[in-house]
Amino acid sequence: MTTTENSWVLITGASSGFGEEFARQYAQQGRSLVLVARRLDRMQALAEALRGQYHIDVLVEQVDLSDLAAVGRLHDRLQQQGVAIDILINNAGHGLQGRFVESRLEATLEMVQLDVASLTAMTHLFAQDMRARGRGKILLVASLLAYQGVQNFAVYAAAKAYVLRLGEALHRELKRDGITVTTLCPGMSDTGFAAAAKQRITPVLSQLMMQPAPVVRAGIRALEAGRISIVAGWANKALVVLTWATPRWMHQAFMSRAMNG
Repeated sequence: MTTTENSWVLITGASSGFGEEFARQYAQQGRSLVLVARRLDRMQALAEALRGQYHIDVLVEQVDLSDLAAVGRLHDRLQQQGVAIDILINNAGHGLQGRFVESRLEATLEMVQLDVASLTAMTHLFAQDMRARGRGKILLVASLLAYQGVQNFAVYAAAKAYVLRLGEALHRELKRDGITVTTLCPGMSDTGFAAAAKQRITPVLSQLMMQPAPVVRAGIRALEAGRISIVAGWANKALVVLTWATPRWMHQAFMSRAMNG
């Protein structure tokens, strides 16, 4: 596979959910892909399917992104192969539902490591390369919970608030270098996230549930349009308006009831 004349889309968390859907939609555009996640078998199966259907180049990188040293080694490997990342989809993330003081500290810190530290490292390393080339696009995947603290999602909501604020700042900071930074804020989506987070699906959440495809499509369109951020879905947009228009005690009480029942 020749990579020196090619440009690539790198997608983290590419073995399932939004990551898998990003891979499929960019493959439909004829883009070359770098798939990054821990589950090698699922990525290999996806890569084989996309190569066969769309005749594109797909690299598979099994990486534990919670290990910051592994993030650096990934970046070095791609540079050595001449793989220029023109679009970075920072999608990998993890969530936990539960009372803060009853959660295992180790699990909580692992979530912070992946959702905050790893995302920051990936963005920093590949943004430097993009700046040197004078072009690039970065999509950060946050959450609807980035807009407020939510009971039993304290650390996850705080981590996603970091992602949103980082993206907003970098949107302006890196624009002068030819780099577009957009933050995607999905609401409840059928990605397998809830099962991994041991999250209870309340009646309200079941009504708000979105499929991955329209969420990913909204993110890609917003990135291409150069938007600072995007909330996917009209119901989720309405919840953000509710957050802006009501006192904190009111919208936080509503979201606590919606998320926890």
